[in-house]
Amino acid sequence: MSDHPPEPDDLRALGARLDDMRRREGAQNQTASPSALGIAYRFMTELVVALLVGGAIGWGLDRVFGSRPILMIVFVVLGAAAGIRNVVLAAKDVNKASGAQTPPAVENDEER
Repeated sequence: MSDHPPEPDDLRALGARLDDMRRREGAQNQTASPSALGIAYRFMTELVVALLVGGAIGWGLDRVFGSRPILMIVFVVLGAAAGIRNVVLAAKDVNKASGAQTPPAVENDEER
């Protein structure tokens, strides 16, 4: 190890190399925003899978308890609710990833 401080030119060269590496890493880490079709497929998948899982659970419980259509209907409805919730959460994720901001709340003119 040397006892003298680094030269300013060496420090500038090191800084330039670090900046170049950060730019390259930043370009690699950026992902393309999803297309409208990709977003639609994601929403559709969230909803359909929740419906199928709810229906399958209800069908299985109906077979076990012998209560044919009742539990399947209940769990399909629960699956639909879960699917809608998942779609809302996925939409929030998509909006957050795209940088979209929620509009400010508007006051109701009638309450003044």
